[in-house]
Order: sequence, then structure tokens, then C-alpha cells
Amino acid sequence: MILERLEELPVGSFHYKLLVITGLGWLFDSMDTGLISFVLPVLAKEWGLSAAQVGWIGSVGLIGMALGAVLAGTVADRFGRKKVFAVTVILYSVSTGLCAVAWSYESLLVFRFLVGFGLGGELPVAATLMSEYAPSRLRGRFIVLLESFWGVGWLVAACISYLLIPQFGWHIAFVIGALPALYVFLIRLHMPESVRYLISRDKITEAKNIILTLEKNLGVASKPFDKELSPAELGSESAAQPKFSTLWSPKFRVRTIMLWLAWFGIVYSYYGIFMWLPSIVFAQGLAVVKTFEYVLIMTLAQLPGYFAAAWLVDIIGRKYTLSLFLLMSGVCSYFFGNSVTPNELLMWGAAMSFFNLGAWGVIYTYTPEMYPTAIRALGSGWAAGFGRIGGMLAPVLVGVLLSHGAPMNLIFAMFASVFVIISLIVLGLGVESKQKSLEEIEHITLNGTSRV
Repeated sequence: MILERLEELPVGSFHYKLLVITGLGWLFDSMDTGLISFVLPVLAKEWGLSAAQVGWIGSVGLIGMALGAVLAGTVADRFGRKKVFAVTVILYSVSTGLCAVAWSYESLLVFRFLVGFGLGGELPVAATLMSEYAPSRLRGRFIVLLESFWGVGWLVAACISYLLIPQFGWHIAFVIGALPALYVFLIRLHMPESVRYLISRDKITEAKNIILTLEKNLGVASKPFDKELSPAELGSESAAQPKFSTLWSPKFRVRTIMLWLAWFGIVYSYYGIFMWLPSIVFAQGLAVVKTFEYVLIMTLAQLPGYFAAAWLVDIIGRKYTLSLFLLMSGVCSYFFGNSVTPNELLMWGAAMSFFNLGAWGVIYTYTPEMYPTAIRALGSGWAAGFGRIGGMLAPVLVGVLLSHGAPMNLIFAMFASVFVIISLIVLGLGVESKQKSLEEIEHITLNGTSRV
């Protein structure tokens, strides 16, 4: 069986190369997101932008991300993961470069929308591709490690912003952000199409050739495939069609509800907290948040969060790790909002960053596992796209609350409550997918038993 031979491949250079290739895409995406947050204060001063105009520059990117996640996921289930991954990388790279030559506020909005579209489309497709190649026993670890490249991207953005922007102006940040377009050539050379996708599209010969090549490269004693294989022997995993309505069929309805709510909550809280965090805390008189050291500490705390999550997802499982990290994100958010000294601020801020970004790593692991190949990218894209609505709403709501004199501890208590609620939703509605093949997960019911 093709998929059995794929699962039996030893973890080797191919898997780590694929992790690095997809991870670089994640790093470049994160770098672009980080760069705009550092560029905005400089740009606002130079162009004389109002607070509302600055807010729209951030929001239009999130609108693009929502649409990109939905459309790219849908297209990836029809035309392949590799092609869509490459196209989205080119789109956000070229659009980022165009931001450097934006001649007006309106033109910058258009380019930032296109950047967001490419960014939102690339992330769920990359996670889907990696999940379809990683072996069951280590799949969770690989996907969380993939997400950890996001933290490295923020570090790169911080270094570019603090070392280059003061010397060369804000344009240099966008010029550097265009460089990932060259990375597409690396994708073309070293990234194969998903074997599971090829099988789902009846491209059996191509799927078999990839398996034979991987076995040869990994030093596995290879044997020819039978000339004709039945659908069962091929490992074709589902009759589900790549249609939106399939996500809401009785078979997948509970999973879709759980994922959409979890994505909405985690994106809502992340963007609500981190987009306003410097402004809110600086208003309290804690100038430490304006220093490079603060940004560095907050970002560095993300990396051990990813690694801890990567270890736990294959030990206690995805569902329980995600619930735990969401719950602890809520606890840390609450105490962060009640911090009154710089030391408390840094301690709870680092802890919040640790658990919050660890949760992001797990949700990117968990989401593709909840759907069969035929609708995996579509389901992942719609979940991420719906979550981006939360990212659009939260910053606006925080602005409204602040304008009405709401205290910081009340705002962070709201975010803490959201984290706790979605933690309970995942715990109650999620199914455990630890150490199971993607084909086995499809048949798990809510109580953990199999339908077949």
C-alpha cells in the first residue's frame, strides 16, 4: 500500500529538509508581519497619518489574510499543495517589495491587502503539506517545530527594524521583505507534491515514483509496486469532496465548530493583546516596553514555548496540550494586565508569550489532522480564515474600550476569559489524534472510539 510505505519511511534528511523549506516560508511570513508593526510608527510620523489610518494599515492586512486562507485552502485541494504554496510566497514577497515604493496611503493599503492575502494563504497550506509527510509518531512535533520558525522571524524583524531602519529609513524593511520571492526556486527544486494529495486526485504513478525516490534517498530497501492496486490498497482515505458543505456534514460538524471557535478565540486574543500591548503599557508609565531588550525578551520566550509544546503533543496529546496552553495563556494574560512594576510586566509578559505561541504551534498541528485529504487544506483554510475575523475585531474593540476609559486590568481580564472559554471548548469537543495516522483520525468519534 502506498500510504503504508510512506508511514514506514524512517525519519531522515528528507523530513528535515522539508521542515526547513516550509519553515523558511513561515519565517519570512513572520518577518513581514513583524516589520509592519515596527514600520508603522515611523511611517505615521513621516506621512502624518492619523490613528485611524494607521489602524487601517494593520486591519487591511488581516482582511487579506482571512480571504487568502479560505481561497488558498480551497484551491490547494484542487490543484495541489506545492503550487499554491509557491504562488502565495511569490504574492506576498512581490507585494511587500511594492510597499517600499508606495506613493500614497491608498496605494499602501492595496499592497498590504495583497501581502496579507499571500501570507494568509501560505500558512495553512504549508502546515497541510508538512502534516501529510510527517510520520504519525512524530507528526505533532514536526508541525509545532514548523510553527517555531514564526518566533525566529520576529527576531529577524526586530533586528532589521532596530539596526537598519534608523540608518536607511522604513523603505529598506520592505525591500528586504521582497527577497523571499527568490526562495520559490528552492521550493521548486526540493519540495515534492503531497503523496496523499496525488492519490486523492488519482495521480497514482506520480505518487508511487515519489515513494520510490524517497525510499532510495533514505536508504530503504525498495520493491516495485504492483501494476494494479485496488482503492483500498492505494490507501485512498475518504470519499469526501472538496466542498464547503462537507465541513458541516454530520461527520465533521463538531470538529468544524470546535476548530472555528478555537481559531477565533486564539486570533482574537493574540492580535488584541500584541497589537496594543506597547501603547497600553507605555501609557502606564512603564517605558521599558519601548526598548529593544523588551521586544527581545518577549520574542525569545516564544521559542521555549514552541519546544515545550512540540514535546508534549506526542506525550499527552494535541487536545490536552492545546487546552493546557490556552488555559495558561489566560492565567498569564490576567496577571499581565494587573502588573504594576517593570519586573512583573516582563515576567508575566514572557510567560504569556511562552504559552500563547506554544498554543499557536499546537493548533496548526491539530487543525489539518481533523480532516481527510480531499478537504484538509480547505478545512484548515476556513478555520484560519474565520479566526482572522477575531483578529480584525479585537484591536478595534480595545480602542473603543480605551476611549471610554476602561482600565488595562479589565481589558486583559476579557482576553483571559476568552482563553479559558476556548480551552474548555477544545477539551470538551476535541478528539485526540496523538500517534495515529491521518487515515485513522478520520474515523475517531468524540468519545475516542473508532466508527470502523
